[in-house]
Amino acid sequence: MSNIPGDLQYTKEHEWVATTSATLVVRMGITDFAQGALGDIVYVQLPKIGEKVVADKVCGEVESTKSVSEIFAPVSGTVSAINDALAANPEMINADPYSGGWLLEITMESEPSGLLSAAQYGEITA
Repeated sequence: MSNIPGDLQYTKEHEWVATTSATLVVRMGITDFAQGALGDIVYVQLPKIGEKVVADKVCGEVESTKSVSEIFAPVSGTVSAINDALAANPEMINADPYSGGWLLEITMESEPSGLLSAAQYGEITA
């Protein structure tokens, strides 16, 4: 059974979204379900700070010993931070996908729509 924190929002592509203390800034990563399906993560390609991302469009990729998986932006906006620690330690996504293994922060253009609650996401992964 995957860990699905109730205080986050989710996408159908297995990304999570958390609000931050900054207005219109969200932090995102891949879910516990996704990292488990991928297996041992060995490389992460992320957009650069200042790049624009569009909701539901590819913004990076995660490579594991099994496959390469695309990362989809959960919201539209501008990348305001990336988790630099993942360059040297991509396995942090496997160990702690919701905290140390976060991917990037996005300053949103507007409030997101179409994100799933933990209960709705849980139905997809069941």
